[in-house]
Amino acid sequence: MDSETIQRRRWLILGVMVICLLVVILDNTILNVALRTIQDDLTASQSEMQWAVDSYALVFAGLLIVWGVTGDRVGRKRILLLGMVLFGVTSALCSFATSPTELIVYRALMGIGAAAVQPQTLSVIQNVFEPAERPKAIGIWAAFSGLAIAVGPIAGGALIKFFWWGSVFLVNVPIVIVGIALIVVLVPESQDPNPGKFDPLGTVLSIIALVVLVYGIIQGGNTNDWLRWNTLGAIVVGAVLLALFVYLEAKSSHPTIDVSLFKNREFSAGTISIALVFFSLMGATFYLAYYLQAIRGYTPLTAGVALIAVAAGVMIMASRAAGLAAKFGPKVVAGTGLSLFALSMLSYALVTATTPQWIIEIQMFTLGSGMGLTMTPATNAIMGAVPREKAGAGSAVNNTVRQVAGALGVAILGSLLAVSFRGHLGVDTPAQLAARLDQPAAIVSTLPESVRVTPHVTDDASESIGGALSFAGQAGAALQQRGELPQARQLPPAVIAAQEKQARSSIEAFVAQSKDAFIHGMHVSSLAAAASAALGAVAAFTLLPGRRREEESDSGELAAELV
Repeated sequence: MDSETIQRRRWLILGVMVICLLVVILDNTILNVALRTIQDDLTASQSEMQWAVDSYALVFAGLLIVWGVTGDRVGRKRILLLGMVLFGVTSALCSFATSPTELIVYRALMGIGAAAVQPQTLSVIQNVFEPAERPKAIGIWAAFSGLAIAVGPIAGGALIKFFWWGSVFLVNVPIVIVGIALIVVLVPESQDPNPGKFDPLGTVLSIIALVVLVYGIIQGGNTNDWLRWNTLGAIVVGAVLLALFVYLEAKSSHPTIDVSLFKNREFSAGTISIALVFFSLMGATFYLAYYLQAIRGYTPLTAGVALIAVAAGVMIMASRAAGLAAKFGPKVVAGTGLSLFALSMLSYALVTATTPQWIIEIQMFTLGSGMGLTMTPATNAIMGAVPREKAGAGSAVNNTVRQVAGALGVAILGSLLAVSFRGHLGVDTPAQLAARLDQPAAIVSTLPESVRVTPHVTDDASESIGGALSFAGQAGAALQQRGELPQARQLPPAVIAAQEKQARSSIEAFVAQSKDAFIHGMHVSSLAAAASAALGAVAAFTLLPGRRREEESDSGELAAELV
């Protein structure tokens, strides 16, 4: 495809990249709304649901660098097509999973395809658009990622309402088919004309280091025990291997990744800003989905609609951020965005179960606005420091940082939430409730297990709001079945009514206590997320260039970006 045709089609090509990006992002945003439904249907624990999210992130993070560099070497269009096919096939497999284990495995396989797709979208944009238009194109790319924040949950909620939960994965298939057709017709092939020698040691080391590191992070979040060998030990081993990777790459004459990029202030600042905003965002998204459904009582569809404000904020501000950065400088725009994001997360520390919905929407719009203002200048700073022929590697670094930071966010903020929840509720509270409901013990112990409450007590009942509410539901069902037994009907009606009233009151009190514990945990986690975003704001204000510095830059690309 000649350069004139590429320039004529550049906005259509951007549209194709947006479709490819959306299908990958939609998968996670759709899944967040469906978590409780899947958990109930597959009888999955909170830990298993976290793994359904994190197995994807684990493989995704581990392979982003490899696929990004491979795209540079063998052709970005080829790898993009391969990734879309893999993603479509594994999406179909996920939709028919019959157990938590199957879902976790298929989600991990989805991560292989997603890791091949996402770096190519940004590297194709880098190669198709000239520096003068690139910030605008990146802004549109970032804005549509905001659209996925709303479209995903709404689509997921609608699919769950009218179909079964597997449809949230199956819906990816037609999008993938359309995307593949458009890639074949519109997207030009591009690759590094001088890729140099292949670096097998660096490639393998990057995979092992990232997988081990992210595994340790995820295990810490799932178990809330950060001192075990497979948590702290894995994190230490992963960090050491990552440090070794950086050392070897710096010494290599043909590195997988040019680690000297991190000496560039703009590249480092953009990376830090993206990392900290995604740390907060992914961790907060995990518990906000439970807040909307378990605490507010929203259906998955209503919860999805409630997130429109986040998407509106991202779309509006991401699309305007390039122009604002040209006028005020990336430092001001990204720093302001991260400050808004921090304030939004801080405000969630004041939310209660009865906070008016319009306040929740303002908080969400502020959160989205902060994210939109941050993503465009930060991403442009990262990609602007990378030569076009190495665009896949630069995009892979950008996305790897996002995924590792996101996994950290889910693990650390989720762990904080679980610890706070357990401490506020009390580890023994579910067992104590069960003991009160299984009275008189001498008689109840002789009844079938299905009508006793004590067998339903699990660790998850004191670890998460989902586990606590599930236990409360099982306790109520057991008592109802017990009341239908012949021996229960031999008691006087007044006694039966009094027992039922007392049991119902005890369960309702436990549910209220569990919701209070979740709100407390959400406050603690929100304060941590706000602190993370505030650190990102400091990095942006300190390291990103201001308007005057950009105008005086000797770089042709930086000067052109202000046109």
